[in-house]
Amino acid sequence: MARLSVNINKIATLRNSRGGNNPDLVQVAKDCERFGAQGITVHPRPDERHIRYADVFDLKKIVTTEFNIEGNCQEQKFVELVLASKPEQVTLVPDALGQITSNHGWDTIANQAYLQDIIKVFKDAGIRVSIFVDPVVEMVEAAATTGTDRIELYTEAYATQYLQNKEQAVAPYVKAAEVAHKLGLGINAGHDLDLHNLKYFSDNIPALDEVSIGHALISDALYYGLENTIQMYLRQLA
Repeated sequence: MARLSVNINKIATLRNSRGGNNPDLVQVAKDCERFGAQGITVHPRPDERHIRYADVFDLKKIVTTEFNIEGNCQEQKFVELVLASKPEQVTLVPDALGQITSNHGWDTIANQAYLQDIIKVFKDAGIRVSIFVDPVVEMVEAAATTGTDRIELYTEAYATQYLQNKEQAVAPYVKAAEVAHKLGLGINAGHDLDLHNLKYFSDNIPALDEVSIGHALISDALYYGLENTIQMYLRQLA
C-alpha cells in the first residue's frame, strides 16, 4: 500500500489571507497525522505566499510521521532551510521563481551533473532525496545516475487525460515506474491526483511508495471534513 502524505500548503494560503494564525498550520498537521496521514508535505517558495520558512521549523518539531519538503534546490535559501531542518525527505522540483505551481519534471539528462552534486549535499546530511520527473523512460534512466533515492512522477498529464482514456493516460507512468523499479529507485507520485483518479493510478503503478496530495484533498475536506477525507483517500490506496 502506498503511503499518503498530505500537502498542507493550502492551509497556509488560507491562514495568510487574513493574517494571524487561523487556521493553525501546526494543529492541522497534527490532525492530519491523527486522522491517518502517513506523512506531511510542504512546498515553501521564496515569496512565502503559503508556507513560511518559519513554518518548516515549527512543523519539524511536531511531525511524527514523515516530513517531506518540496522545492527548488536552485534557490540557496531553500537548500539552507532543508539542511537546517533535516526532514526525512526532500523532493527537488525545477520551479521557476514566482511559479504558481509545479508544471514539469527535471531534464535529468541536461541537468545530470548539477543533480549529482546537489543530491550529494542532501544525502551527506542524511536526508532521503526524491526528484520530480515526467513519465519519460529516458529521464528515469538518467535519474538513476544522479544518486537520488526516489523519483516523484509528475501526474498532471495522467489526471488531465484520465476521463478521456484512463488506460492511455496511465500507460507512460506504468512504463516509467517499471524502469525505475528495475533500476532500484523508489517511486513517489503527485500533482492533481484526487478521489476520482487515485485508485486506478495506484492499482496500476508497480512498487508505488508514496503519493503527495494537497489541493484536491484540502478542497474535498471543505465538503467531507478533514478526517473523513483523509480516510477516503487512504481507502483509494488500499
